[in-house]
Amino acid sequence: MADLTSQGTAGKTPDTTDAHEAALLAYARKKKLSPFLYLPVAWLVFVILLAVFAPWLGLWPADEIDWVALRVPPGANEAHPLGTDHLGRDMLSRLIYGARVSLTVGFAAPAIGVGFGMVLGMAAGYWRGWIDEVVGIAIDSWLAIPGLVILLLFALVFGGSLFMVCFSLGLLFIPTAARITRAATMKFANREFVLAARALGASDLRILVREILPNVIWPLIAFILIDIPIAIVIEGALSFLGLSVKAPTPSWGGIIAEGREYLETAPWISLIPTAVMFTTVLSFNLVGDAIRRRMADVRESQV
Repeated sequence: MADLTSQGTAGKTPDTTDAHEAALLAYARKKKLSPFLYLPVAWLVFVILLAVFAPWLGLWPADEIDWVALRVPPGANEAHPLGTDHLGRDMLSRLIYGARVSLTVGFAAPAIGVGFGMVLGMAAGYWRGWIDEVVGIAIDSWLAIPGLVILLLFALVFGGSLFMVCFSLGLLFIPTAARITRAATMKFANREFVLAARALGASDLRILVREILPNVIWPLIAFILIDIPIAIVIEGALSFLGLSVKAPTPSWGGIIAEGREYLETAPWISLIPTAVMFTTVLSFNLVGDAIRRRMADVRESQV
């Protein structure tokens, strides 16, 4: 009898051990950061640091004209390592100061959309009933209006200041953020920890802030990571329509738009900011996709 028991145990132990080791290896592979992500992360850190510390880098003023260095190609003048544009303005300085505008729009617009959408989505998903119906109708009505019409309206009425560009773009992200928040709130509204807090006499506001918000915030972070590069690209497109920040304030989209008339004689005016914007948007997409997968792995491990 003892022999049979020992044989059964010996037969099951290797399988159990192998399954456990396989699970550990799979978890380690998920936790390990891909080496291909180091380069985009380094690029984003580099660009953000340049934008933050631009006033202390000793650059040429972004709007200063050098009349003796009009359309100088990159590397032809030590004072202008990336050349100058059609007005003799330093390309390096305009790129770095343009990053301040483009990155501000990229981070601020999704944050504004998430801020408003989170309030609407949590209210609709938690209280349901007529509040859910009103929020749903409002979101559907807002989605029925073309985004370009909203941007045009705000640009014509309020002008093309940086704040209004961020705010008008942020309005376009509200419906999606509200729907994501509503779905996540409905998922957690009837969980055990929420029911326990309600049984202990916690107010609805306290339950929303202390119990539901920490769980809802993760899908919203993933949503922001998706929309940062989208906002940067949209701001660049708005510059071609004259709806973004006005000159002489530089942005990547504005620099590209100004240089489109000189593609044959001075292509670097548009190509250099295009390359910088492309690299930055691609880096945000790669890093955001990796973080979203990591969040999904964490949520799956908690189920």
